[in-house]
Amino acid sequence: MYRNYYRHNNQKRNFKHKQLPAHELLNAIKSIEMVSKDRRSEENLSKKSFSDFNLTQKLQDNIKYKNYLAPTPIQEQTIDKILEGKDLIGIANTGTGKTAAFLIPLVNKVFLNNTNKVLIITPTRELAIQISAELRDFSRGLGLRSVLCIGGASTMRQRNELRQNVNFVIGTPGRIKDLIGTRSLNLSLFNNVVLDEADRMVDIGFINDIKYFISLLSSNRQSLFFSATIPEKVKEIINSFVVNPVTVSVEKQKTAENVKHEVVRVERNQKVDKLHDLLSQDNFEKVLVFGRTKWGMQKLTDELVRRGIKAAVIHGNKTQGQRQKALELFKSNQITVLVATDVASRGLDIPDVSHVINYDMPGTFDDYIHRIGRTGRANKKGTALTFIEQLNY
Repeated sequence: MYRNYYRHNNQKRNFKHKQLPAHELLNAIKSIEMVSKDRRSEENLSKKSFSDFNLTQKLQDNIKYKNYLAPTPIQEQTIDKILEGKDLIGIANTGTGKTAAFLIPLVNKVFLNNTNKVLIITPTRELAIQISAELRDFSRGLGLRSVLCIGGASTMRQRNELRQNVNFVIGTPGRIKDLIGTRSLNLSLFNNVVLDEADRMVDIGFINDIKYFISLLSSNRQSLFFSATIPEKVKEIINSFVVNPVTVSVEKQKTAENVKHEVVRVERNQKVDKLHDLLSQDNFEKVLVFGRTKWGMQKLTDELVRRGIKAAVIHGNKTQGQRQKALELFKSNQITVLVATDVASRGLDIPDVSHVINYDMPGTFDDYIHRIGRTGRANKKGTALTFIEQLNY
């Protein structure tokens, strides 16, 4: 019943989706370009080294192995606070390094005291998988156990793994609710809880589930709350989740400074042809194409494949295995184009994406930021192109 409820609401949401007006997006892009130089200057001011944090040596070694040279602003401002045991509200967009900002201190905390249990709740399977992979890197050689609890994977296997003495549970709301229902997961045992991408969870209809989860948690816990924005419904959750929190905001870093923004004006009936022409150019090496609906992006992918483009698609109607296979093909350069709905706009860390193309206009400016955050990462250059239909003018 729950899964059917989610599918119904997701379909309804897609149907009612409103596009960001073209003139608003154009004005916002101009604003980004005007202030980018000032932001770079701000970000180059004093930065700590990871060695300045009070972390165990093995964890320090793991951080160095990942080639993390210096903490990002969100990491610099939160790691010490989390190590001190404080509740925290982190306002940060995807691509700012917030996953490491909470994983590093929590890994250190659990390693020093193995009775600690950490629950991390995140909106999408892909983001949960990425957090799990990051956790494995940071906890290598520390003897910590984790379970990934997401839909599209074996419930029985997850239930068996939860019976062991695990330190970290990372999951999505739907599967977490299922595991609570079968008494496989007892939230009162967790004394460290992270709500990641909370605004996204509220946006896709999980607000009542999040409130339910909070009601089951022990009052004796450290609570970490991360969100790109704090709308009214998110404030409702904050009030019941954190106690005397420290607030850290790096939301002024609205987008990667290494991204070049371009607009492509095109007639509606020529969009596929224009996209095909772009993808056929040599410099479009690894491209993410974002669109609005599951049906539309499936149809677009089928057409691109028919035209000889090596492409795959990710959307909500795909099984977890299909979504993971598409991601792996894209990451390993076996395909050059990954088409997706906004299910892939947050949290995915895919190396060397040369271009992000907004085939359909994003719903909001924040959606635009999350989409284009897939390129221009790790100090590499990227390009974001947005199709604007001529009928809008």
